[in-house]
Amino acid sequence: MHPSPETSKKRAIEELSDSQDDHHPTTITRQRRGNRGNMVNQAKKLNSDKVHSYLENLWLSIPEDKKSSFTHLDPLWYTLYSSDSNKEKVLNWIKKKDIFSRKYVVFPIVQCLGSKFKTPCILLLDSLAKADHSKQLEPVVRKFVSDIYRNLERTEDKKLLRKMPFLVPKVPQQRDNQECGFFALYYIKLFVENAPESFSISNGYPYFMKKDWFSSEGLDGFCKTLDSSHE
Repeated sequence: MHPSPETSKKRAIEELSDSQDDHHPTTITRQRRGNRGNMVNQAKKLNSDKVHSYLENLWLSIPEDKKSSFTHLDPLWYTLYSSDSNKEKVLNWIKKKDIFSRKYVVFPIVQCLGSKFKTPCILLLDSLAKADHSKQLEPVVRKFVSDIYRNLERTEDKKLLRKMPFLVPKVPQQRDNQECGFFALYYIKLFVENAPESFSISNGYPYFMKKDWFSSEGLDGFCKTLDSSHE
Protein backbone atom coordinates (compact mmCIF):
# COMPACT_ATOMS: atom_id res chain seq x y z
CA MET A 1 0.00 0.00 0.00
CA HIS A 2 1.13 3.54 -0.73
CA PRO A 3 0.98 6.27 1.91
CA SER A 4 -2.14 8.41 1.98
CA PRO A 5 -1.85 12.18 1.38
CA GLU A 6 -2.10 12.73 5.13
CA THR A 7 0.68 10.22 5.77
CA SER A 8 2.80 11.94 3.12
CA LYS A 9 2.22 15.31 4.76
CA LYS A 10 3.14 13.86 8.17
CA ARG A 11 6.32 12.42 6.67
CA ALA A 12 7.28 15.77 5.19
CA ILE A 13 6.62 17.62 8.45
CA GLU A 14 8.75 15.08 10.31
CA GLU A 15 11.58 15.61 7.84
CA LEU A 16 11.30 19.35 8.22
CA SER A 17 11.51 18.92 11.99
CA ASP A 18 14.49 16.59 11.59
CA SER A 19 16.27 19.27 9.57
CA GLN A 20 17.64 20.75 12.78
CA ASP A 21 19.91 17.71 12.84
CA ASP A 22 22.53 16.78 10.25
CA HIS A 23 20.43 14.11 8.55
CA HIS A 24 20.27 14.42 4.78
CA PRO A 25 16.64 14.39 3.59
CA THR A 26 17.41 12.26 0.56
CA THR A 27 18.85 9.53 2.78
CA ILE A 28 15.88 9.66 5.12
CA THR A 29 13.51 9.39 2.19
CA ARG A 30 15.22 6.39 0.66
CA GLN A 31 15.24 4.54 3.98
CA ARG A 32 11.52 5.01 4.47
CA ARG A 33 10.49 4.12 0.93
CA GLY A 34 12.66 1.20 -0.04
CA ASN A 35 9.86 -1.17 -1.06
CA ARG A 36 7.53 1.06 -3.04
CA GLY A 37 7.71 -0.56 -6.48
CA ASN A 38 5.52 -0.61 -9.59
CA MET A 39 3.91 2.76 -8.92
CA VAL A 40 3.22 3.52 -12.55
CA ASN A 41 1.41 0.25 -13.16
CA GLN A 42 -0.60 0.41 -9.95
CA ALA A 43 -1.85 3.98 -10.30
CA LYS A 44 -1.65 6.25 -13.30
CA LYS A 45 -1.86 9.45 -11.28
CA LEU A 46 1.15 10.41 -9.18
CA ASN A 47 0.60 12.26 -5.91
CA SER A 48 3.27 14.40 -4.24
CA ASP A 49 4.70 11.47 -2.32
CA LYS A 50 5.15 9.34 -5.43
CA VAL A 51 6.63 12.25 -7.37
CA HIS A 52 9.15 12.77 -4.57
CA SER A 53 10.15 9.10 -4.60
CA TYR A 54 10.63 9.08 -8.37
CA LEU A 55 12.45 12.41 -8.25
CA GLU A 56 15.00 11.05 -5.78
CA ASN A 57 15.75 8.10 -8.08
CA LEU A 58 15.78 10.35 -11.13
CA TRP A 59 18.26 12.67 -9.43
CA LEU A 60 20.60 9.78 -8.71
CA SER A 61 20.62 8.87 -12.42
CA ILE A 62 21.68 12.34 -13.61
CA PRO A 63 25.44 12.71 -14.31
CA GLU A 64 27.27 14.72 -11.67
CA ASP A 65 28.54 17.27 -14.20
CA LYS A 66 24.92 18.04 -15.08
CA LYS A 67 23.29 18.17 -11.68
CA SER A 68 26.11 20.02 -9.92
CA SER A 69 24.49 23.30 -11.00
CA PHE A 70 21.08 22.26 -9.62
CA THR A 71 19.26 21.60 -6.39
CA HIS A 72 15.67 20.50 -5.92
CA LEU A 73 12.97 20.74 -3.30
CA ASP A 74 10.40 18.21 -2.10
CA PRO A 75 7.13 18.56 -4.09
CA LEU A 76 5.14 18.62 -0.86
CA TRP A 77 6.98 21.62 0.58
CA TYR A 78 4.98 24.03 -1.55
CA THR A 79 1.77 22.67 -0.02
CA LEU A 80 3.22 22.86 3.49
CA TYR A 81 4.49 26.38 2.85
CA SER A 82 0.93 27.41 2.01
CA SER A 83 -0.04 26.51 5.57
CA ASP A 84 0.91 29.24 8.06
CA SER A 85 1.73 26.67 10.74
CA ASN A 86 4.48 25.12 8.59
CA LYS A 87 5.72 28.14 6.63
CA GLU A 88 8.76 28.87 8.81
CA LYS A 89 9.73 25.19 9.02
CA VAL A 90 9.81 24.99 5.24
CA LEU A 91 11.85 28.19 4.93
CA ASN A 92 14.33 27.06 7.59
CA TRP A 93 14.77 23.72 5.83
CA ILE A 94 15.42 25.47 2.53
CA LYS A 95 17.92 27.71 4.28
CA LYS A 96 20.01 24.64 5.12
CA LYS A 97 20.13 23.58 1.45
CA ASP A 98 22.26 26.60 0.49
CA ILE A 99 20.25 27.08 -2.70
CA PHE A 100 21.98 30.30 -3.72
CA SER A 101 25.17 28.37 -4.38
CA ARG A 102 23.42 26.72 -7.37
CA LYS A 103 22.55 28.10 -10.78
CA TYR A 104 19.13 26.46 -10.94
CA VAL A 105 16.61 25.54 -8.26
CA VAL A 106 13.78 23.14 -9.14
CA PHE A 107 10.65 22.90 -7.04
CA PRO A 108 7.77 20.84 -8.45
CA ILE A 109 4.21 21.85 -7.63
CA VAL A 110 1.94 18.82 -7.98
CA GLN A 111 -1.40 20.52 -8.47
CA CYS A 112 -1.37 20.40 -12.23
CA LEU A 113 2.10 21.59 -12.66
CA GLY A 114 5.79 21.21 -13.14
CA SER A 115 9.02 23.00 -12.30
CA LYS A 116 10.83 26.30 -12.21
CA PHE A 117 13.23 28.99 -11.69
CA LYS A 118 16.51 30.77 -11.72
CA THR A 119 18.69 33.76 -12.23
CA PRO A 120 17.11 36.16 -12.21
CA CYS A 121 13.75 34.90 -13.44
CA ILE A 122 11.04 32.40 -12.59
CA LEU A 123 10.10 29.75 -15.13
CA LEU A 124 6.67 28.15 -14.81
CA LEU A 125 6.47 24.93 -16.83
CA ASP A 126 2.74 24.26 -16.85
CA SER A 127 1.59 20.94 -18.29
CA LEU A 128 -2.11 21.78 -17.98
CA ALA A 129 -2.32 25.40 -19.03
CA LYS A 130 -5.75 26.90 -18.44
CA ALA A 131 -7.17 30.40 -18.61
CA ASP A 132 -5.66 32.52 -15.83
CA HIS A 133 -3.88 29.51 -14.31
CA SER A 134 -0.46 31.15 -14.38
CA LYS A 135 -1.97 34.40 -13.08
CA GLN A 136 -3.36 32.52 -10.09
CA LEU A 137 -0.04 30.85 -9.33
CA GLU A 138 2.24 33.82 -9.93
CA PRO A 139 1.58 35.78 -6.71
CA VAL A 140 1.93 32.66 -4.56
CA VAL A 141 5.17 31.59 -6.24
CA ARG A 142 6.56 35.13 -6.04
CA LYS A 143 5.73 35.25 -2.33
CA PHE A 144 7.48 31.90 -1.83
CA VAL A 145 10.63 33.15 -3.59
CA SER A 146 10.54 36.43 -1.67
CA ASP A 147 10.23 34.58 1.64
CA ILE A 148 13.21 32.41 0.74
CA TYR A 149 15.31 35.50 0.08
CA ARG A 150 14.14 37.05 3.34
CA ASN A 151 14.77 33.91 5.38
CA LEU A 152 18.29 33.59 4.02
CA GLU A 153 18.91 37.26 4.80
CA ARG A 154 19.76 38.14 1.24
CA THR A 155 20.44 41.80 0.50
CA GLU A 156 18.64 42.08 -2.86
CA ASP A 157 16.29 45.03 -3.19
CA LYS A 158 12.65 43.96 -2.78
CA LYS A 159 11.72 46.01 -5.83
CA LEU A 160 14.08 43.92 -7.95
CA LEU A 161 12.47 40.75 -6.67
CA ARG A 162 9.02 42.05 -7.53
CA LYS A 163 10.23 42.84 -11.05
CA MET A 164 11.82 39.44 -11.56
CA PRO A 165 10.40 38.12 -14.86
CA PHE A 166 7.79 35.38 -14.48
CA LEU A 167 7.99 33.36 -17.69
CA VAL A 168 5.55 30.74 -18.93
CA PRO A 169 6.89 29.03 -22.07
CA LYS A 170 4.43 27.04 -24.19
CA VAL A 171 5.45 23.47 -23.44
CA PRO A 172 3.87 20.06 -24.29
CA GLN A 173 0.53 19.54 -22.56
CA GLN A 174 -1.07 16.67 -20.67
CA ARG A 175 -3.46 14.37 -22.51
CA ASP A 176 -5.69 14.00 -19.44
CA ASN A 177 -5.94 15.09 -15.80
CA GLN A 178 -3.84 12.18 -14.54
CA GLU A 179 -0.41 12.94 -16.00
CA CYS A 180 0.73 16.02 -14.06
CA GLY A 181 3.25 14.12 -11.91
CA PHE A 182 4.84 12.42 -14.90
CA PHE A 183 5.09 15.70 -16.80
CA ALA A 184 6.68 17.40 -13.79
CA LEU A 185 9.36 14.71 -13.59
CA TYR A 186 9.98 14.67 -17.34
CA TYR A 187 10.24 18.47 -17.46
CA ILE A 188 12.85 18.29 -14.69
CA LYS A 189 14.86 15.54 -16.36
CA LEU A 190 14.98 17.27 -19.75
CA PHE A 191 15.59 20.71 -18.26
CA VAL A 192 18.57 19.46 -16.24
CA GLU A 193 19.96 17.79 -19.36
CA ASN A 194 19.52 20.83 -21.61
CA ALA A 195 19.74 23.93 -19.42
CA PRO A 196 22.29 26.45 -20.72
CA GLU A 197 25.40 27.19 -18.71
CA SER A 198 24.18 30.74 -18.30
CA PHE A 199 20.44 31.34 -18.66
CA SER A 200 19.57 34.55 -20.47
CA ILE A 201 16.11 35.75 -21.49
CA SER A 202 17.61 37.64 -24.43
CA ASN A 203 19.76 34.76 -25.63
CA GLY A 204 17.50 32.23 -27.30
CA TYR A 205 14.67 31.98 -24.76
CA PRO A 206 12.56 29.84 -24.64
CA TYR A 207 15.47 27.68 -25.81
CA PHE A 208 14.23 24.08 -25.96
CA MET A 209 11.04 24.74 -23.93
CA LYS A 210 8.55 24.72 -26.81
CA LYS A 211 5.35 22.92 -27.79
CA ASP A 212 7.35 20.27 -29.65
CA TRP A 213 9.94 19.86 -26.88
CA PHE A 214 9.21 16.12 -26.66
CA SER A 215 6.82 13.56 -28.14
CA SER A 216 4.14 11.44 -26.50
CA GLU A 217 6.26 8.40 -27.31
CA GLY A 218 9.21 9.93 -25.47
CA LEU A 219 7.07 10.60 -22.42
CA ASP A 220 5.61 7.09 -22.44
CA GLY A 221 9.10 5.59 -22.64
CA PHE A 222 10.18 7.73 -19.70
CA CYS A 223 7.20 6.51 -17.63
CA LYS A 224 8.26 2.91 -18.28
CA THR A 225 11.77 3.64 -17.01
CA LEU A 226 10.27 5.08 -13.81
CA ASP A 227 8.43 1.84 -13.20
CA SER A 228 11.44 -0.37 -13.89
CA SER A 229 13.67 1.73 -11.61
CA HIS A 230 11.48 0.74 -8.64
CA GLU A 231 11.42 -2.99 -9.31
